[in-house]
Amino acid sequence: MPATLHAATIADAAPEAAGPPRASSSAGWIGALARTARIDAQPQRIFPLVLDEVAQAQGDAPALIGTEETLSHRDFAGRRNRYARWALARGLAKGDTVALLMRNGPDYLAIWLGLSRVGICVALLNTNLRERGLAHCIAVAAPRLLIAGTELAEAWQGALPHLDALPEVVWQGRDATAPLAAAAAAFRDAPLGPDEAPAVTLRDPALLIYTSGTTGLPKAARVSHHRVMMWTHWFAGLIEPTPQDRMYDCLPLYHSVGGVVAPGSVLLGGGSVVIREKFSASRFWADVASSGATLFQYIGELCRYLTLAPPDPAEYAHSLRLCTGNGMRPEVWEAFQARFAVPRILEFYAATEGTLSLYNVEGKVGAVGRVPPFMARRSPALIVRHDAQTGLPARDAAGRCIPAAFGEAGELLGRLSDRAEYTFEGYTSAQESARKILRDVCAPGDAWMRTGDLMRRDAQGFFYFVDRIGDTFRWKGENVATTEVAEALHRVEGVREANVYGVPVPGAEGRAGMAALAVGPDFDLAQLHAALARRLPPYARPLFLRLSDELGHTETFKQKKAALAEEGFDPARTDDPLYLDHDGAYRRIDAALYAELAAGTLRL
Repeated sequence: MPATLHAATIADAAPEAAGPPRASSSAGWIGALARTARIDAQPQRIFPLVLDEVAQAQGDAPALIGTEETLSHRDFAGRRNRYARWALARGLAKGDTVALLMRNGPDYLAIWLGLSRVGICVALLNTNLRERGLAHCIAVAAPRLLIAGTELAEAWQGALPHLDALPEVVWQGRDATAPLAAAAAAFRDAPLGPDEAPAVTLRDPALLIYTSGTTGLPKAARVSHHRVMMWTHWFAGLIEPTPQDRMYDCLPLYHSVGGVVAPGSVLLGGGSVVIREKFSASRFWADVASSGATLFQYIGELCRYLTLAPPDPAEYAHSLRLCTGNGMRPEVWEAFQARFAVPRILEFYAATEGTLSLYNVEGKVGAVGRVPPFMARRSPALIVRHDAQTGLPARDAAGRCIPAAFGEAGELLGRLSDRAEYTFEGYTSAQESARKILRDVCAPGDAWMRTGDLMRRDAQGFFYFVDRIGDTFRWKGENVATTEVAEALHRVEGVREANVYGVPVPGAEGRAGMAALAVGPDFDLAQLHAALARRLPPYARPLFLRLSDELGHTETFKQKKAALAEEGFDPARTDDPLYLDHDGAYRRIDAALYAELAAGTLRL
């Protein structure tokens, strides 16, 4: 998510703004800088208070448009205030943590904004997680209270055996008779007075948002009120929302983009957010057209699905003026924009816990962003050479990292400092936080944050994503940690050893999960499939399997991943049986099935 720059940079932008550039170039940068320039001047002006001001101006205009209810800006503010008063009445106090396990809907935003208004930190739990994964995320947040949707009761029950400490649970349903809705309805919806709420500042924690990082189970990234303000205001400057704009948001609200950036930026402009529980390629264009959406927040995989879908008459009836997101591959970008006549694509690169972000405001196909010349001296971004042997940045004879040349792939680093926008807020785990920080990079004592991403930069300053470093791979718009998948596989009867890695699939974004398994005589494919469906979210389940008597190891007893990943799922390159998860079961890959996969014609 965005790191910003000092207000003085606006003056630096004047020479470029005065020329005849594309309309989406310097204007977008200057708008973003202008909106974020004065945030630090009012340390107690947090995002819920900003939305209160919007509510006074917009009143009965729609704010949140769900499938079952629509909230005006006034209604949205009132509901936030009731949840804030409910929390205080229950004895929750500034600094407490509440976990939120609910599916997408207007109420989701009202709850976390209402609670954070009074200083409560809200942990946004991934609704796809089950059993140990969900229990882990609850445990690292250590919440006093868990607010859970009644439709996720089974997920909560599955996590219970793996929790040492159980938080109190308050259930919220789809109607006003649910316990939380009924309790909150008893409180006033008027703005909170200064004598009601504790003083909350930009430096106070607002959210815990989970990210898988490069190894292990998900980590809970700390997100302050300052970061929420920066994310929302920066993107509002880039997309320039008006009260007539509607953002179509079918991304998970527990993610920083779907739950903070997408809704927050358009609400700042007095517009509205069309909230959907999930993405549907078959219903997308009809829904976008009928809802009157003018903006769409994407991840690249969603756009690929749409370009592969059969023609839909509704695809010509939309009113989209801009699509913004990340992960749009060049071939998808061109096909998507040409087929659906979307005027502008705004691609960006960011990480929830990161201290830097990149924006492709010029619309350069394939690039994740650019640092324009007038911002170069203040940019926190640096690409350094990567040592594949150690998995760390390479160092010269003096012990300093070596900047990568133009066109050379290296790890992207973000500079850290005491300024709020360049402060690494870290995770709930101090050990995990320390792993992200790299010191003595350019000078003795300096500190930089590792992104774990390989990037290259061209001579014009455009950045291009190359790959992830380490064991994590990205599939279906989600980062997947191989250690978490391997742990689930190892608990299945008959699996003696599991080696998990990502493999490219023709016609698909990212890398799909593949697992090489050493199995015993009691191994059963159907049992494995059922167990993984219970224990892992869909995007983390191995799409491909390779069964072997023994798995190869290095001389230091490390699993060999590179050779296995190179061979992939091609039956001509191994005698080991290979399988594809397709139509609800693992299916043996033969030459004919492989040909379909290689051609990119099989729907996955």
